[in-house]
Amino acid sequence: MAVFGGASVSFLSPHFGSNDNNTSTSQNGFIVANPTSSTPLNFRSLCTYSNKRPPFLSAAKVSVSNGSTTTTATDDGLDQSLDDVRLARRSADWKAAKAHKEKGVFYEGKIEGFNGGGLLIKFYSLLGFLPFPQLSPYHSCKEPHKTIQEIAKALIGSNISVKVIEADEENRKLIFSEKEVSWSKFSPQLNVGDIFEGRVGSVEDYGAFVHLRFPDGYYHLTGLVHVSEVSWDLVQDVRDILSEGDKVRVKVVKIYREKSRITLSIKQLEEDPLLQTLDKVIPQGVSVEDPDVLTASDSLTIEPLPGLDVIIEELSKEDG
Repeated sequence: MAVFGGASVSFLSPHFGSNDNNTSTSQNGFIVANPTSSTPLNFRSLCTYSNKRPPFLSAAKVSVSNGSTTTTATDDGLDQSLDDVRLARRSADWKAAKAHKEKGVFYEGKIEGFNGGGLLIKFYSLLGFLPFPQLSPYHSCKEPHKTIQEIAKALIGSNISVKVIEADEENRKLIFSEKEVSWSKFSPQLNVGDIFEGRVGSVEDYGAFVHLRFPDGYYHLTGLVHVSEVSWDLVQDVRDILSEGDKVRVKVVKIYREKSRITLSIKQLEEDPLLQTLDKVIPQGVSVEDPDVLTASDSLTIEPLPGLDVIIEELSKEDG
């Protein structure tokens, strides 16, 4: 008995239609020599070799069982029967993929290979795709000197924990994400105001993506530092300030848990230069909201800003 894709297949051997004294047919259909005959069995006398099936050979019979029903077919219908079994299994696996997506459960899949865009992941009888941007930053930050292709090649044959983010049987699209697994595991540890050591990933016109280093020493989540949060100075191009691989300190300013997004800031960990300037003009401990404080002390002397008298003179000449 042979097994194909979960179905058992029994081959019932054809028998020869000879009933001479030299041969006899056993119950299993095979010809055996008649033990009572002294004449040896000559197989060549029973059939001649030909590209066509000999006329005295009946069609082979195949019994295909899927556990609940059994179908018997000739060898000509074997391929069709096995195709039906494969199609039924693939259909069941697509239903399983959709269930994984709806429930958000993890799946341990084997990495079968990779191409220019991502990893190929085995999902039962199906082969799905994990785009490189959906990989956890754990891999690239662990070996920053390697290219993504080198990292992918080293991962072949290993298992990876993923989530199904798209299961479209009609268009044969099965997409996985490892980032979503990392988000489920590590985002509960995040709070607004937390400060992390980070490593700059990709840098775009609108900001830079920074990988966050957790207490275990590995980088598990990624957030965005918008161009407006890079520096207190006016930033025309983020690439003038940040480059891929740079180590930075960032502050968590917003967490979008439903969208699995984090907004980070670099500049909020630095002192606002405007406040530094005001501290030089207005002595510490003096409130500008209480003008009486400025006249209460005879020892308090405030030097005017350089050029202030010229500005006042010019403004006095303007109407209004």
